Amino acid sequence: MADDAVERVRAWLLARNPEVAGIGWDEDLIDGRLVDSLDFPQLIFLLEDVAGRELELTAENVVGFRTLRGIRDTVLGGVTGGVGHE
Repeated sequence: MADDAVERVRAWLLARNPEVAGIGWDEDLIDGRLVDSLDFPQLIFLLEDVAGRELELTAENVVGFRTLRGIRDTVLGGVTGGVGHE
């Protein structure tokens, strides 16, 4: 299920940011400095592993990588179980 996949991403982010207690669905991961330029390629590799496919980065879809909601809806929407909603 997509929400389970997002929880894997959330856990990865929290492991890299031990000072952060939680990450909201709409928190900007880049502006909030949860992901920096060195972490971004690792995040893409994680998302490809979770999604089970190679991701195509374009200027149009990169905004989907900025929040957990965007990752769930844009990047992981096709993960088995479909897109979950809170």
